[in-house]
Amino acid sequence: MHFTGILLSYASVGMAFVLSDPKMSLNSIPFSTRVHWMREANAALKVVTGSPCPFAAFGTVIVNHTNTDGLGDLLCIGANENSLTGNPTLHGEMAAIKNCTAILTDPNGRYNLTASEAQAAFTDLTLYTNAESCPMCASGIRWAGFREYIYGTSIDRLIQTGWGQIRIPSIDVFQASFDLPNAARLVGNLLVNETDPLFLWQYDPLYPCPSGCSRSEDGSTCEAN
Repeated sequence: MHFTGILLSYASVGMAFVLSDPKMSLNSIPFSTRVHWMREANAALKVVTGSPCPFAAFGTVIVNHTNTDGLGDLLCIGANENSLTGNPTLHGEMAAIKNCTAILTDPNGRYNLTASEAQAAFTDLTLYTNAESCPMCASGIRWAGFREYIYGTSIDRLIQTGWGQIRIPSIDVFQASFDLPNAARLVGNLLVNETDPLFLWQYDPLYPCPSGCSRSEDGSTCEAN
C-alpha cells in the first residue's frame, strides 16, 4: 500500500523531509505506529457520531508516546461535533482537546491532575487528525503545546474537492508561533490514500460512499446501510 507524509520541523522551520519509507521512524517511533494512529483517528468518527460516513468526517486521537512501550497510550478521541452540539468551534481537534482535559483532570480518574498539571501534560502528547487543521485548531494545538501534530488530508486537497476552508496552512501558524515556549513537530499528508476518500464524496455525487454506506435516493449524501 502507498503511505505518504511530509515532516516539517518547527525547531528548524523551512526544512522539509520526506517520511514515506515504512522503515523510517520519527522521534524513535516507527512509521507503522504512525499509520496505526491515523487509522484510529479515522475510526474515531464512528465512535463519536455513530455513523461510518458522517458528513464532516474530521476525526482526531491524542496519544502519549513517552515512557511507554509498543504503540503508545491513547488518552482520548474527538470528531467534529458541530451538528451534534450546535457549537461551530467543536472541530475534531478542539473536541479531542476538551475530552483529554476532562480525562486528565477527573478527580476520580486515572490521572487526577490539577489544571496546571493537565496543561503541562500536553507537551508530552501527540495529536493525530485525519485532515489538516484549520487555523483555529492549529493555533489551539500550538497553545496546548503538543509535542507532535500529525495530519492526513491537506487543506489544499479539501479546497480542491469543494470544502470551504480558511486558507492558512498549519505550517504558517507554526512559523508565526515562535514566541511560544514549546517546540513542536508537524507531519503532513500521512496516509492520504485512506484519509482523502473520507472527504471526496460530499461534493461529488458520483464518488463512492465510504464502506458501510450508500447513496441516498436523491444522490445528495451518503447514509449508513
